[in-house]
Amino acid sequence: MNKRVVTIGGSNSKKSISKQLAEYAGSLIHNVEIINIDLNDFSLPVFSVDIEEEDGIPKDANKLNAIIESADGFVIALAEHNGAYSVAFKNVLDWLSRIEGKVWRDKPMLLLATSPGARGGQTVLDIALGRFPYMGGENVRSMSFPSFFDNFIEGEIVNEALKLNLLKLVEDYQKEI
Repeated sequence: MNKRVVTIGGSNSKKSISKQLAEYAGSLIHNVEIINIDLNDFSLPVFSVDIEEEDGIPKDANKLNAIIESADGFVIALAEHNGAYSVAFKNVLDWLSRIEGKVWRDKPMLLLATSPGARGGQTVLDIALGRFPYMGGENVRSMSFPSFFDNFIEGEIVNEALKLNLLKLVEDYQKEI
């Protein structure tokens, strides 16, 4: 049976650098089925208990939850907006947590963050590292990827130290799934 790894870029930008990084990292994992999630494919209202009470869980939240449920692991690359999750990612996380509190199902996770700046989304990465284990993130391996546009050119990591670091994380992650 093929293992399934879901990649998620934590932004709804059509040019999302976090999505590019998540999918790149996913492509480094061997002998698994990769399912790339684009947050734009899931139309969800802004989370509200009033909406949930009136209309129930949105169909697209259930659709995404089914994909999450079928996964053997996750590669998530977060975008940092004002030092926290993007609104799009947080909204998806809020809806998913209403279906299953352990959103990540106690499955292995490769957690990345990136930004155009030198800190590479470290602040949002720290938030997620503090929160995701309570939401079922297991064996979380993480990396901040700084200065995205300087270090990721034409679909490849050009900074050798960053590339080696990611390859090592992927190698260790692969042993967990």
